[in-house]
Amino acid sequence: MLQFSTRLKELRLKNKVSQKQIAESVGISESLYQYYEYNKREPTISNFIKLCDYFHVSADYLLCRSDNPNNPEINK
Repeated sequence: MLQFSTRLKELRLKNKVSQKQIAESVGISESLYQYYEYNKREPTISNFIKLCDYFHVSADYLLCRSDNPNNPEINK
């Protein structure tokens, strides 16, 4: 079963961006972002939402509850 940390890393690699670029865009430190990818910490709800917005994916997709990355709200 996929985990949040794995899905996060997959999205980063697919989008060809660095951990530093993502961290700066969502307003966190690079080391905190690395903790998310290494499954050492879980993001706050606020940071989680920022990550969903950054990658333009639904919360369910980032949480591995769905394989559909599309956010239903975006498609309206």
